[in-house]
Amino acid sequence: MARIRKFAAYRRVERPYTRISKFKKKSYIKANPRVNIVRFAMGNTKKKFPYQLELVSKQDLQIRHNAIESARMSCNRLLESKLGKMGYHFKVRVYPFHILRENPLAAGAGADRFSTGMKHSFGKAIGNAARVKKGQVIVSVGVNKQNLKVARTALKRAQNKLPGSCSIQLKEAK
Repeated sequence: MARIRKFAAYRRVERPYTRISKFKKKSYIKANPRVNIVRFAMGNTKKKFPYQLELVSKQDLQIRHNAIESARMSCNRLLESKLGKMGYHFKVRVYPFHILRENPLAAGAGADRFSTGMKHSFGKAIGNAARVKKGQVIVSVGVNKQNLKVARTALKRAQNKLPGSCSIQLKEAK
């Protein structure tokens, strides 16, 4: 299986090339890759916690679905081990709707015969990404006052898994 391309190729938020064909079915992406995010809400989803920590994006960017899942796993693992299953409420606030495409070019001996170039390349679907705007909440954690330090550490771990820069903000329930 081919290796995943570095995400620096997809990080910028720009409108992708849209193919308009006289054959209508060629104007659409045929397959939507599955999203690898297992769950979006974890912990105690029923209880309203007095403090909420949020991981907020500092810039416009795209986050690939496997990066979101990796951040979710590392954050949830720490929260569950330190606070138990009912001591927090963790929620992923973004969904990867945007389909990433790649134009596969042949490399190696004799590859010049079947390469068709890059001009207006539509590409094949290779994955999904969430489009995040500046100031948008990526993940949030609800905890009690004594558990704020653990939640902040967990969000820092999640921040290391995501591209771009983020900040951690504290909100109190009214």
